[in-house]
Amino acid sequence: MALWLVRHGESTGNLADVRAQEAGAGRLELDVRDPDVPLSDTGRGQAEALGRWLAELPDDERPTAVLSSPFVRARTTAEIAAGQLGLAVRVDERLRERDLGVLDGMTGTGIREEFPEEARRRRALGKFYYRPPGGESWADVALRLRSLLTTEALRHDGERLLLVGHQAVIMVFRYVLEELSEEQVLDIDRREQIANASFTRYESAGDGGLALRAFNCVDHLVVEDEDVTEEPDEQLDGRG
Repeated sequence: MALWLVRHGESTGNLADVRAQEAGAGRLELDVRDPDVPLSDTGRGQAEALGRWLAELPDDERPTAVLSSPFVRARTTAEIAAGQLGLAVRVDERLRERDLGVLDGMTGTGIREEFPEEARRRRALGKFYYRPPGGESWADVALRLRSLLTTEALRHDGERLLLVGHQAVIMVFRYVLEELSEEQVLDIDRREQIANASFTRYESAGDGGLALRAFNCVDHLVVEDEDVTEEPDEQLDGRG
């Protein structure tokens, strides 16, 4: 009946990326692998604000099931928000962040310095089809999301499903659900970066499909005059 797509709250990886970008550094300063990057204090506050807002929705609009990426930053966001809905969280690895392979943890500056040939190859192929060594392209992510939609549509027929994932995952969901072209999805990506703890919502269109009703919404993060939004940063590649 409805599909909610939520990006995880701000993570310590997001903060490390901002610091690296500002310093012109080639790599992020992190001591954990990407799947284990936790939420920042701001990110936990964002997840709590999301959960409160969802819990205040009418019964016939509130999500009825929650599915999350296994990465800590997404799973924690899902658990905090779902806890206020009284819902359990299931984990599905098909919602995980795009794998950047050998470029993981690097900024655009670092990639151009250490892997100039990969930077040239990315420019030649374009963001959608470029696959870093050992990693995934956006097209690869689309394949696993198509698989997820097929199985979960059967499992959650008639429900309102909330999925918690990552920036690239949400953009590729738009590509798949709206049958966009490569050019269309990349144009959206250039114009609007997915904010931490934002939601994108689809509703049943009556013809078996889903229609976009809201995109990249963050109004729920401004609570009691306290703004817990963060400006998303645009980057060559990074942790989303």
